[in-house]
Amino acid sequence: MANEETVGLRIIEEAFKLPMVKVDRRAFLIQTFQGKVSDIEGLIEKGPQAFLSKEMLDREAQKCIQSITLKSSAVSLATGLPGGIAMAATIPADLLQFFGYSLRLAQEISYIYGFKDLMGENGELSEEAKNTLILYLGIMLGVTSAGSAVRAMSGKLSTQALKKIPQKALTQTLYYPVIKRVLGIFGTKLTKNTFAKGISKAVPVVGGVVSGGINYLSMKPMATKLQTELGKNVAYTEESLQQDLDILEGEFEEVSSDIASSDTVLSQLERLSHLLETNMITEEEFQQLKQELLKK
Repeated sequence: MANEETVGLRIIEEAFKLPMVKVDRRAFLIQTFQGKVSDIEGLIEKGPQAFLSKEMLDREAQKCIQSITLKSSAVSLATGLPGGIAMAATIPADLLQFFGYSLRLAQEISYIYGFKDLMGENGELSEEAKNTLILYLGIMLGVTSAGSAVRAMSGKLSTQALKKIPQKALTQTLYYPVIKRVLGIFGTKLTKNTFAKGISKAVPVVGGVVSGGINYLSMKPMATKLQTELGKNVAYTEESLQQDLDILEGEFEEVSSDIASSDTVLSQLERLSHLLETNMITEEEFQQLKQELLKK
């Protein structure tokens, strides 16, 4: 895994530990749509999009964006971090809080537009859920293929559509190439800016400039991008699905080409080992790819 990807993954993994990241889908939907939807159990099972218009969902999403944006500006990380998460000096605390709130907001927006619960029965995020949140963050950072991956894996992927993905595991085809790109872009922004300049310097984040403590208003355009992409799930068609699959196929081929161009078999094995350790590929996929490399 390239250094930029490693940096990006480290920041995200630490942000996952922040208490504000976890969202109880059931409680959130009840609180948000109480008085608007009478069938509470139907709301939880089917999602708000089964009862309300796209326009109403958009309004609720905008309310969430405004609320979290203001909250993230007002809350000090010093009171929000659990004792076990004293970060290294190379990771600014305000940066972690920024992305912690971004990940929370991403969940709330996704639940408004009918996406499934990311929390497991134990109240923790599974590896699949973490990968989904990385994709949400990718959308916020402007990675087009991240939106395609999220929609394609939203549960509306039909049996017929599955046949359009030739001879590739879903993880490899949909998740891995896009997550690799998201982590690379995320890590590049951080290594070129935050770590080089430190907390007290200006830190470009997407379209805004973060100076001193992070300017959390930069969260709003990021969240609006996510709202736009996740909102497409409400009227998702087979034609839309095919367009997303075409985008993902191109992403897979590009990443596969990058891996194939590695200098030696050893370096390729090291890359695969990193992917296995970070749960981006399964043990079965790792062994299969390793055998293919060793045959060369």
